[in-house]
Amino acid sequence: MTPEEILNEQLARAETTLQQAVIQDPEIVNSVNYVCRCISNRAGVRLLMSCLLAKIHKPQVDPRKPYTELGTNDSFSGRHYDEAFLTHFINENQLPCNVTTAFLTPALRNIDRPLTPEVHLVGRPREVYDNTLLLLQDVYEGKVSAEDLFTETIRILLLVREEKRQRLQDLLKELKHGEGGLPLSSEAIVTLIEQHLACKNSSRLPVLIVAAAYKTANDRLGEYTKPLQSHTAADFQTGAVGDVEVCLVGDNDVVTAYEMKQNKPVTIDDIDAALQKIADVEPKIDNYIFITTDEIDPKVAEYASTFYEETGGIEIAILDCIGFIRHYLHFFHRLRMDFLNAYQKLLLAEPDSAVSQPLKEAFLALRKAAEADE
Repeated sequence: MTPEEILNEQLARAETTLQQAVIQDPEIVNSVNYVCRCISNRAGVRLLMSCLLAKIHKPQVDPRKPYTELGTNDSFSGRHYDEAFLTHFINENQLPCNVTTAFLTPALRNIDRPLTPEVHLVGRPREVYDNTLLLLQDVYEGKVSAEDLFTETIRILLLVREEKRQRLQDLLKELKHGEGGLPLSSEAIVTLIEQHLACKNSSRLPVLIVAAAYKTANDRLGEYTKPLQSHTAADFQTGAVGDVEVCLVGDNDVVTAYEMKQNKPVTIDDIDAALQKIADVEPKIDNYIFITTDEIDPKVAEYASTFYEETGGIEIAILDCIGFIRHYLHFFHRLRMDFLNAYQKLLLAEPDSAVSQPLKEAFLALRKAAEADE
């Protein structure tokens, strides 16, 4: 069978045994359950799936040797199986995994020996790697078949996917959305956004804030935002001018670009890098705007303002994220709930690798509390 056929067969088998583990050994079940459910590190489950897929596809390989650099007849390219087959499978079925290969994570680069339990991979939590390597050893020793372990892995991922969806649906049902009372005030929404930005791992949120602002007011502004790029994609890879790109309606040329700095001050080096980025953009953009959640250094802001004539009319500015959204919400006061709903929609649509499930749930809980207060 081809890798694609193996994946489809494994998925069908997992779906038919969704409520019952296919492995009897409780230690193995506990290990695979830990790897699949580890929120803070999703590299382990992609490593496990890549090695199992290779073992099923080519039974002669050693699942502990996902590196062709090892130079043995039973080694293989885990990264190839990961990128060529698993990425599409994971995205198509919306499985709770990273959107990129596990083999580019620091812990799995430059390995020159088999991934046996004696190998100590550097990463947190350490237990996710320890459990993954033990599972690969179990397959190698014949304690569990690669087929059964792969089915069990997919089965648990399907359960996790449905559990996460159900939690979000339950939280959404509890929201009042202003029913039976006043909608949230602009200042209450600012406080809500501020609280959400204060949560851990919130670096993607300023991008969503600005994108939601434009999506809400695009008819009145005569402008729209281009589709957001992946949070892991660099501008030089995508050709993007900034994190959020704004165009005039009916045109595809960027007129305003936003670059986000979460908990980082904008520096003179950032200004110089932006100048290099926009130097060759044709036609020239009107504005290059930094949005930061950190303090703005007056000297850096003054430095940014000196390039208007030199660039032939491009304004470079630095804005405070909360100040930006506060002014926006008061300026477009009647659109404040539209903005909040647009932000929520963008937030929930983001992959977990960009906005984690706990961060999504935190927003819904914060909104529920804010609406209850109102």
